[in-house]
Amino acid sequence: MRAVPISLDLQVVAEIDRRLSTVSAEHAVRIPWAIESGSRAWGFPSPDSDFDCRFVFIRSRDHYVSLWPSRDVIETPLDSTFDVNGWDLAKTVRLIVKGNATAIEWLRSPIIYTGDADFRDGLLSLADAVVERSAIGRHYLHVAKQQRTGPATLKRFFYVLRPAAALRWLETHPADAVPPMDLQTLLAEGDVDGDVRDAASELITRKARTRELGGGTPPAVLERFVTTELERAERFETMAPANDPIRTRALADEYFRSQLG
Repeated sequence: MRAVPISLDLQVVAEIDRRLSTVSAEHAVRIPWAIESGSRAWGFPSPDSDFDCRFVFIRSRDHYVSLWPSRDVIETPLDSTFDVNGWDLAKTVRLIVKGNATAIEWLRSPIIYTGDADFRDGLLSLADAVVERSAIGRHYLHVAKQQRTGPATLKRFFYVLRPAAALRWLETHPADAVPPMDLQTLLAEGDVDGDVRDAASELITRKARTRELGGGTPPAVLERFVTTELERAERFETMAPANDPIRTRALADEYFRSQLG
């Protein structure tokens, strides 16, 4: 499957496709999932945003029983336009089990360079079965807090607002642990007041036409929203795990082995 907006530069997309093909050939890996992460997939790109392609790769079964396994990360040259790298499936599964929201977000990206829908759905099903809501909540809470410690810019505020929106989504979906990836969907599905959504949309529009969205004060309604959601999310810090760790590891092992050729 492929889902690439027509707004993306065709030459850039072609270079990402080339890099993915080169990685597959040179490292003898299969790439069942390659997507865009970062601000473009989060729904608030700037005109000069780079391209953050992330992919999951799978090596041969023999590789995973070798005494000298290769690195579990593959990187391509980084420059001002391209940031293309990926994780081994084994690393991805372990991180999902630990509650790393980044690994899960890759499966919810609206921009897909190449992908096997069955692979995505299977890994999402595993995440639904094993992920601790408390771990996901802590992930987004800590990301927001860390971003708040840096210089206060409108650009940085987006990296606080999106985790806050994810925390709100978790609050309004008590049976789920895998939030959407993009900010506008999080707000739409998070039962957020209209004035919050309107203020966020206006700020997204400003960012889309400004190469460097620098200093300035975020709208008060968004500041209040962030503060409220982070305070409410403090409960995740002391929330006990709900899943049986033995069962979780067994499910993860079963899934991982099913993906090996």
